[in-house]
Amino acid sequence: MNALDLFITFFKIGAFTLGGGYAMIPLIEREVVDKREWIGREEFLDLVAVAQASPGPIAVNTAVFVGYKLMGIKGVIFSCLGSVLPSFIIIVLIAAVFTEIKNSPTIEKIFLGIRPVVAGMVFASVFRLGKSAKINRISIIFVLLVAISIWIFKITPIYIILLSIIVGSLRYLTRGNKI
Repeated sequence: MNALDLFITFFKIGAFTLGGGYAMIPLIEREVVDKREWIGREEFLDLVAVAQASPGPIAVNTAVFVGYKLMGIKGVIFSCLGSVLPSFIIIVLIAAVFTEIKNSPTIEKIFLGIRPVVAGMVFASVFRLGKSAKINRISIIFVLLVAISIWIFKITPIYIILLSIIVGSLRYLTRGNKI
């Protein structure tokens, strides 16, 4: 594996994923865990958890963490560029022609067709991560509490993330570990 392999891998993922970061997670997992075996599944889950808790887009954060794990700062640069360059190119092209196509019924129908695909990709990502995370009854209760807190009570995810960092750290420290 070299920096160009890392760049090409993340470029392909960025170029062929619609729907943003969570839709990219299963593709990143397939490439770096299943296909190329650069990172183990458990470690990938840890990287995704840190990427979710970090500011910024989850796909870029995941690319940064994978790149750093594999090749240090050089890996960060190549994986991050590979991840964001396709979106950048696509946005520039869309911006160049957007005023001409924005009211096109064909374009509206294309986006209506893409939405369920994106929702399915996000659902697949959540399902695979949940399956790999060895979820038990207690964690299901936490998942439901978090979902209800965000959806019904409109609690910002920032507070939930901060609370989970505090609870996780306290749990870790009470087991006699040092940070």
